[in-house]
Amino acid sequence: MTWDKTTRRRLSREQGTIFKDWGGRIPIALIYPNTYYIGMSNLGFQTIYGLLNSYDNIICERVFWEGGSGPKKSLESEHPLEDFAVLAFSISYELDYFNVVEILKSSTIPLFAAERNDSHPLVIAGGPCIIANPEPLAPFFDCLAIGEGEAILPSMLEVLSEGIQGKRDELLRALASYPGVYVPRLHDGKPVSRQWVRNIDDFATTSVILTPETELGGIYLMEVARGCRWGCRFCLAGYLFRPFRFRSLDSLQAQAETGLKYGKRLGLLGAAISDHPELDELVNRLRHMGAEISVSSLRIRPLSRAVLRGLAESGMKTVSLAPEAGSERLRHLINKGVSDKDIFEAIDDIAAQGLRQLKLYFMIGLPTETDEDVDDIIKLTLALKRRIERARSRLTLTISPFVPKAGTPFQWLPMTSAEILSHRLATLKNSLEPNGIEIKSDSIGWSMVQGVLSRGDRRLAQALSRMDGKSLSSWRRALAECSLDAHYYVNREIPFDERLPWSNLDSGVELGYLERELGKAHLGEETAPCQLAECQECGVC
Repeated sequence: MTWDKTTRRRLSREQGTIFKDWGGRIPIALIYPNTYYIGMSNLGFQTIYGLLNSYDNIICERVFWEGGSGPKKSLESEHPLEDFAVLAFSISYELDYFNVVEILKSSTIPLFAAERNDSHPLVIAGGPCIIANPEPLAPFFDCLAIGEGEAILPSMLEVLSEGIQGKRDELLRALASYPGVYVPRLHDGKPVSRQWVRNIDDFATTSVILTPETELGGIYLMEVARGCRWGCRFCLAGYLFRPFRFRSLDSLQAQAETGLKYGKRLGLLGAAISDHPELDELVNRLRHMGAEISVSSLRIRPLSRAVLRGLAESGMKTVSLAPEAGSERLRHLINKGVSDKDIFEAIDDIAAQGLRQLKLYFMIGLPTETDEDVDDIIKLTLALKRRIERARSRLTLTISPFVPKAGTPFQWLPMTSAEILSHRLATLKNSLEPNGIEIKSDSIGWSMVQGVLSRGDRRLAQALSRMDGKSLSSWRRALAECSLDAHYYVNREIPFDERLPWSNLDSGVELGYLERELGKAHLGEETAPCQLAECQECGVC
């Protein structure tokens, strides 16, 4: 096999790459519809790669979207997509939908599932976007995994082993009979229930391959916890990955021992690692083992001083926190669970440890937001800047527009108009950048597209299929050709009695609970973090 220059370089710099002989095995292409740099930073993608390759009768190779219109090939052996029995997409972001379509178009495989026959690969997908609302992509896929891969793949692989060489329709009927497997063409209207792992210690969720060509290059990643107890009303992780689960100390220590064979740096991941009940002890153990630790982000409350000390001792210079809103009113509305006092105390603790850079994440366009709320972001940021400057630390901001997500209490709410979002972003930049505060922001235009896809239905598949390149003008043209209105999807409030496009899925969280949470948001009331002893009766547990 002859590899091109880029492929040879990447493979030569990887540790842990899995190579298998194709003979007698089912070949699966695991596709991340974005660049290698981004895909190899995704722990879920790496976990599925390792899980699939743990089966002797499976060979799994990676495929990435790297731009360009040429045929896509696997990294390990440079086989084209047509050579695989299964194409498995891992989809984390709505804006990657365009790359999904481009990848399929680059092959000889028909884009729409209804146009494929027994000679074509089975095309499947999973990931956070699929769990939330797969409908804009549903016509392109033979089946979709609704839930966590570890809970669904074993039964799916058993069916594939028995039926992949047979008739497509028979295989799809067999797959559709399993919990968490959604076959759009055969769906009978009964909601497909999200599947989740009860004991995450049963599955290792760690780096499989280490490469320097990622944002987290050279760091061995370990999932400390899954889900989140806090229930921020805009957040997928707080609702679609319920209940909150954490790994045992012994399990994490064993994973760390494996990671330290590659190097000293360990990355602790999870939506709410601060809520691990033995986090301080974990950090102490890892430091005693000689590990240098890093974290993706920390909650403002609770914020462990032991963790901050461990980060500083590990040489980490940057910490990320997410106040989300500048005013306490809006933080109550979104159920963030932190006050101004909590934020100031967290900043003081960070500065005291000598951590030199602080990244803050804020959202604009949150429900009921006013210009005064944006002014509060400015006031809060400037006050924080004054505090950290005493310790010679630096402050940067990342600003993202609020996008309503399926499966959350805010799923019924509209996005703020692009004009107002642009005005508020400009206000922040004009007020803070002259004070030496760097601001990074998501594109307003593409955030609106994300909103359309987040709450979209199957009609959007036709628009996606008509895209000529990836530009806002091409998107608007494709919508117009399909007589679709972006404002219908993203700028209107959806009535409670209107059937939602993702109603064919059951996340486990009762619809009535989401409605009650939205009602509490309007009243400015918070809900306590999820605890089994004080169950809020969302329906999952």
